[in-house]
Amino acid sequence: MNPSNNSTQISGLILAGGRSSRMNGDDKGLLKLLNSPMIEHVIRRLNPQVSEVLISANRHLEAYEVFGYKVLVDDYDDYRGPLAGMSRGLSQSKSDYLLTVPCDGPLLPLDLAQRMLDCAQQKEAKAILAFDGQYRQPTYNLIHKDLLPALIKSLENNEHKLGKWLMDNGAISLDFTDQRSAFLNVNTPADLDLLSQQLGS
Repeated sequence: MNPSNNSTQISGLILAGGRSSRMNGDDKGLLKLLNSPMIEHVIRRLNPQVSEVLISANRHLEAYEVFGYKVLVDDYDDYRGPLAGMSRGLSQSKSDYLLTVPCDGPLLPLDLAQRMLDCAQQKEAKAILAFDGQYRQPTYNLIHKDLLPALIKSLENNEHKLGKWLMDNGAISLDFTDQRSAFLNVNTPADLDLLSQQLGS
């Protein structure tokens, strides 16, 4: 699959810096799904859509570096969630836009970047987040580099709720009802077992 004509405007960031509390603390991106680390499935679907792939991680850095992409560590010693990873990603990206996806979303849409960029340009919006027809999916978002100061300000003020930050900064919800299953997040061992069975059948 070739990158879209607009992919040079977008860098991709995979969020792999979470605590994985519902996965018994195991690093979700490195858990095996059909014999491959989960993040590898995410990379396969994201890479063709963007000009570069970045990985946000705060542990097991050498394991993530094996995949051949730049691994970024948060600028904060204390855990400040996805916004901290996005801040680091936005400051390091080579593109005008940063497309963020979670490491536990191995079925992400193959047209995620293009549809989000089209929406951002048509609506003249600096931030877009996915809506799966039932829920907003804030960890699937596209933000413009112009929002980096607002991102840093929120983190410095210890305000780091991703969904709230996106809405406070004018994010538009983009409807992906046609691909609802693409936003499946693997949050528990049971989720991982079920998805493995479904994909392996």
